[in-house]
Amino acid sequence: MPSSPLLHGLTDYHTHTPLCHHAAGWPIDYARVAVERGLAELGFADHSPMPAALEPFDDWRMALSDLPRYFDAVEEARTAFPQLPIRLGLEVDYLAGHEAWIEELAAMADWDFLIGSVHYIAPGWDVDNPAHLSRFQTQPVAEIWQMYFDTYERAIRSGLFDFVGHPDLPKKFGHRPEGDLRRFYEPVITALAETGTAFEINTAGLRKPAGECYPAPEFLKLAREAGVSMLLNSDAHAPEEVGAGFETGLALAREAGFTEVVRFEGRKRRAVEI
Repeated sequence: MPSSPLLHGLTDYHTHTPLCHHAAGWPIDYARVAVERGLAELGFADHSPMPAALEPFDDWRMALSDLPRYFDAVEEARTAFPQLPIRLGLEVDYLAGHEAWIEELAAMADWDFLIGSVHYIAPGWDVDNPAHLSRFQTQPVAEIWQMYFDTYERAIRSGLFDFVGHPDLPKKFGHRPEGDLRRFYEPVITALAETGTAFEINTAGLRKPAGECYPAPEFLKLAREAGVSMLLNSDAHAPEEVGAGFETGLALAREAGFTEVVRFEGRKRRAVEI
């Protein structure tokens, strides 16, 4: 993807590194692509470590001992590309009852942002993991969605995050409940509005069986009507995915009525017109 006028002024804050064990390319490689494609800012948000009491937890996140290497890799990219503002963040799994750990993580560095994400909706069950696809055959899809969105609302109301990631992740493999899905969206959007929390349009869904961005267009419309802020991210797990799908994501945002995205620095946000 060459430089595009549509990408100028946009940021991509949701990118990963090999430290999470399922991504390729180091921050310097992502930064090179971000400059080539004309992005205004780049951010890193690798999967956060878990507390020692929960280890071993899973095999797709950084270990606590990897944080210094993570910081060094981001700093290397900043040194190599001084013209590109590079933000430091984490994608933090929300686990009910472990909020104190997130507060500890927040104090470990001068973060620019923390993304709140829900992957686990029950112990040992990360809803987007293909290893657990059989769950969608043995449990009603609507029940799975309700479990996810209940946890997602709790994550938002914790007040621990600057924005939240991939809002309707359970559709990753194409599983959607029947009927009006606003019953899942509306409590979450109310929580976003009441807490002043932003959300991302995550274009990774375009690269998954779901075949659409996270979240769905109806969610975007309701969020805009509620005055909720948003930003656009790729969830890149390889350098070539930086900014991927942004033309589609930007078009969806504009169709929903969004005229601004938000940027973060030092965990403070500001709005920028699109």
